[in-house]
Amino acid sequence: MMAHMRIRIEAVDLPGRTCPPAAFASDDVPEYRNIHVAVQRRDRPAELLDPQPGDAASADWTLECTTAASPGGTDVKGPYVQGRPGGRFVYLTWGTVEDSGTFTMFRRAKLMLDAVPTEVLEAATLTGLLVGRLGLTDARGGPLCARVVPPRITWTAESADEDRPSP
Repeated sequence: MMAHMRIRIEAVDLPGRTCPPAAFASDDVPEYRNIHVAVQRRDRPAELLDPQPGDAASADWTLECTTAASPGGTDVKGPYVQGRPGGRFVYLTWGTVEDSGTFTMFRRAKLMLDAVPTEVLEAATLTGLLVGRLGLTDARGGPLCARVVPPRITWTAESADEDRPSP
């Protein structure tokens, strides 16, 4: 049986609007300016959900998705959910934004949905809301990238009513 669910990503500790080469493991990286972060749509890397400036106090995104029981557990699908069953994830894409508004990606973080504790995902399927909370600055002071799993991200099931705006 398929169920409707939302995933809300709540981010704090953004790294800023510039990223010097020292924030990377390699010295041959340019300095990035006017950095933004957004959720990338599946199969459409140029389609981004709500880009947020890298110096924002916080950023959040809400993704519509569905869940269904599968032989491997609960499978999550949606327009912003990437990967195959058993390896689903959400991309947070880092890029620079030019004066023209063009977003050029330079780094991504994979929020691994297969790392959500089974009991949390099952509860979120019932409540209708899965919330992931994380900081977006890595140990070098740059934008967080690579695979993101607990404890770097905390996943909780919450009431979908908490995600609705007040009248």
